[in-house]
Amino acid sequence: MPRLLIHILLLLTALGAVAEAPSRAEVSLLTCMPGSDIYELEGHTALRIRLDDGADVTVNWGVFDFDSPGFVYRFVKGETDYMAAAGPTPLFVGSYARHGRAVREQRLDLTPAETERLVEFISANLLPENRVYRYNYVLDNCATRPLAMVEKAIGDTLSLPDARVGEMEGPTFRETMRRFHAHYPWYQFGIDLALGSGIDRPITLREGSFAPVLLADKLAAATRPDGRPIVISDSYIVGSASTPTVVEGPTPFMASPMCVALLVLLASIVVSLRQLRGHLLGARIFDTLWYGICFLAGCVVTFLVFVSVHEATSPNWVILWLNPLCLVGVIAPWLKSARRLEFWYQSVNFALLILLGVVGLCGLQSLNPAFWPLMAASALRALTWIKLK
Repeated sequence: MPRLLIHILLLLTALGAVAEAPSRAEVSLLTCMPGSDIYELEGHTALRIRLDDGADVTVNWGVFDFDSPGFVYRFVKGETDYMAAAGPTPLFVGSYARHGRAVREQRLDLTPAETERLVEFISANLLPENRVYRYNYVLDNCATRPLAMVEKAIGDTLSLPDARVGEMEGPTFRETMRRFHAHYPWYQFGIDLALGSGIDRPITLREGSFAPVLLADKLAAATRPDGRPIVISDSYIVGSASTPTVVEGPTPFMASPMCVALLVLLASIVVSLRQLRGHLLGARIFDTLWYGICFLAGCVVTFLVFVSVHEATSPNWVILWLNPLCLVGVIAPWLKSARRLEFWYQSVNFALLILLGVVGLCGLQSLNPAFWPLMAASALRALTWIKLK
């Protein structure tokens, strides 16, 4: 989001458009359908508050300043600070309409007292000292926050549907993500590289609402503690249920991670066969490039496991394959004095690759499909060096 828009929203927040609770007001959950950018693939959620004096305000918990100093480093490290902000509903909705994204509105059945409490909670949350929060991709985000606010105002939890809703919901966080990211395989490849086994546990029906689109579907069938539906009207204020999403089309196979992985495996087979016949130069060049990539990826994975405070990055069994020790595979082939080191490194490397394969097959951590041919390439190179030495 452009820095200017962030400043406008924060300015509107400071004006205190909802500073005083009205005696009559309508509260709605707005769900913006998925967009084409990677942080828009699950949609977006906000709360709309129409006051009895004619004010129409939308509050959302998904504001961030990408241009702030060190944003990328802090995001990777886990210091993902997002902000709550309020602004005129026409401005909020218009930004999505201009990009062709439908907006669904679900009006909530709240008593005047509950609405008053909700507005008070939101007003307090919008104060400068309270509006920043530590974003969590699956546990505390722009969808879970509005739901928590509504339940706090009601004083109890809502009963969500007792079955999974929609074809986009999977049994785990990772499976759900994969369905939303089906047309973005490189993005999912990065997620599967960076996030560990914590997102592979079975999720509850409530946890499935971490995705805004799924939250809207669940809310449509949710009930209050007394059994009454929480949603009293469900319609689209921009587009309709049949409005096509603006998500990009499928990635061609030739540009997919799987295609690249198969090419790497093919290259490793050719290089290994030639090396067994005495052609060493090609094998050394290949290993320098391949293990160099593995070393760089391993440094990132190691950072995420041991330094990042993201809950989902550790444990990550991919570190058995991608770790800083891959540097040995870059240097050792060129040094005669490192032959013994090469043998022991590749022996351990092969054993760890087998262990990671067992982890994946047993379901302890779901591995990206493209990982398997890449792991096979590393295993083949390890076996070749072991045989030669």
